[in-house]
Amino acid sequence: MDTSNVSAPARLAPVTQLRAPGGSSAEDSIFSARLDASIHHSTQNLLGLQYHKGYWWGELESNCAIQAEYLLLTHFMGVSDSARWRKIVTYIKRRQLPNGGWPIWYGGPSDVSISVESYFAMKLAGLDPNEPAMTKARQFILSKGGVPKTRIFTKMWLALFGQWEWSGTPVLPAEIMLLPKNSPFNIYEFASWARGTIVACMALLNVKPICKVPDSAKIDELYPLGREKTKYTFGRNDSPTGWSAFFSAADRALRVWEMAPVKPLRKKALEKAAAWIMERQEADGSWGGIQPPSVYSLMALKSLGYSNDHPAIKKGLAGFESFARETDDTFWTDACVSPIWDTCLAMLALQDSGVPATHPSLVRATEWLLDEQVLHRKGDWAVKRPKLEPGGWAFEFENDVYPDVDDTAAVMIALQKMGWDDNPRMQLAMERGLKWLFGMQSKNGGWASFDVDNTKGFVREIPFCDFGEVLDPPTEDVTGHVLEILGRLGYRARTDKATRRGLDYIKTTQKEDGSWWGRWGVNYVYGLAAVLPALKWLDEDMRQPYIRKAVDWLESHQNPDGGWGEDIESYANPAMAGRGPSTPSQTGWALIALIAASEARGAAARRGVEYLVKTQLPTGSWDEPWFTGTGFPSAFMINYHLYRDYWPLMALGQYRQELYGPKEYHDGRH
Repeated sequence: MDTSNVSAPARLAPVTQLRAPGGSSAEDSIFSARLDASIHHSTQNLLGLQYHKGYWWGELESNCAIQAEYLLLTHFMGVSDSARWRKIVTYIKRRQLPNGGWPIWYGGPSDVSISVESYFAMKLAGLDPNEPAMTKARQFILSKGGVPKTRIFTKMWLALFGQWEWSGTPVLPAEIMLLPKNSPFNIYEFASWARGTIVACMALLNVKPICKVPDSAKIDELYPLGREKTKYTFGRNDSPTGWSAFFSAADRALRVWEMAPVKPLRKKALEKAAAWIMERQEADGSWGGIQPPSVYSLMALKSLGYSNDHPAIKKGLAGFESFARETDDTFWTDACVSPIWDTCLAMLALQDSGVPATHPSLVRATEWLLDEQVLHRKGDWAVKRPKLEPGGWAFEFENDVYPDVDDTAAVMIALQKMGWDDNPRMQLAMERGLKWLFGMQSKNGGWASFDVDNTKGFVREIPFCDFGEVLDPPTEDVTGHVLEILGRLGYRARTDKATRRGLDYIKTTQKEDGSWWGRWGVNYVYGLAAVLPALKWLDEDMRQPYIRKAVDWLESHQNPDGGWGEDIESYANPAMAGRGPSTPSQTGWALIALIAASEARGAAARRGVEYLVKTQLPTGSWDEPWFTGTGFPSAFMINYHLYRDYWPLMALGQYRQELYGPKEYHDGRH
């Protein structure tokens, strides 16, 4: 973030003595003018994207399973719309790859589970199975083993419509809802996003509803051996020892128990599940502000006997409209909405570009963010922190149950740069936010996103946990953002225990090659962009070997075109760390990290800036089809459509401040 007021360990030449590396004063003047023009155009573009209420909100592009599942949801709930279905089919068809499948991310390989869900949704919507798109999809799916090779959650979706046997899904007894919160295994050992999904799925797995589909929509052709000869199983290859073996054995035992004619606690457990679900519905009708618990919760409530006229279901169905995007011929829904994240990062980019705190856009954004602070409701995080008062910010418009540490830290950085100490309301917001952040620190000194000490690894071994990350342990990127705001507020490791523990966590999680892992952005480049500014603001000596090692890593992974990029495959294959086509957002992250490490005047930073300047579009934005945001590493990836706007601007603004000093933006109104 902004590093203009931090004293570097070794101050370099004042700006009046600067020269382009190997160039002349004239060349430097030309470069400076081009930099100014790029920042100006980017700033104008970003200001123009602000909504009138003060927030920024960009699309979160993900994979086509999200659209397929929405279509299937509307059929299950009995609220299908044929015109909308046609638009969804058009959206899905346009994202089909030449080999007939659909990927998890742009540029990624086709995925059999997403392809099966897309195929089924299109067939249910009436698409002729002999159409070229369907023929190619069917050929791809069968080449990968067909329906039996899909993930557990895809099989659950198919079971809901009679296209897979419920016997081939996990056993998850509803009685788990009756376990105390301090029991070794309870729903609060799952991450927040998984918790909301699992409770709803628990109801579905116990009721086992089947919503009929027309014969024309059945997908028997996706079974290589036919439906009759298929072995209905699920899960991973079992290990003979460890937790995987334990849970596999437990599943077999539970299947025997499920055959018992009387289950005296089942009704009470399902009633508690329904109450739990409804208690966590947000004001906009969603659950957690994200798609998975929202679709499963609606189907769970309907399966438990609630009609579409019930307020929770009516509100939930209506709430999907806030996730929806539509054109003349396409319709799709975001998996989540990100207005708070987008707003605070857009503010930081504008602040770095020279837009003053008094600018109307920043004033409106500040007021909107202050209104969004969660102050009057204790969410699930309070299960492990019952005495802690609320004070965080969420990611979405409405998500009071699950505010998160990362958004809270980023919002507080933006507010700190607005001159919060002269405003009583901002002072109170910062004080409440700070107390909440301190209270959310985990035992190992790091910070997670939504929960504290959500680290019981055995949870990952439960047979149905094949849909992505189900834990929320502390991570380097979230901890880096928290340490940055602590540093900005004057906390130092030598005087504050929590800060020292956080810094120790950062040092112990550094990889041998000098990088840090990125949980919420791809990947090590993102981790470095979160950690190095934090170290700068904590007054760490940036000449220390461990920091220079990080700088060396960044410089050695710069692409020949001057940019940085990292493929999503780096999550699964360490050899891909820092390797991939250059992207605007990842180049912005690398520059932010280098600038924090006092490397703004180095050749690598200069080449990175030149890459951003030369690839900028006439609109002031950048083109970025790549998915650089992370939901679940490798399993669910995101293209934040505003990442291409605010991360490059943030980097360019910081670079200009370091080289040429502060420069105020003027747009003719200010």
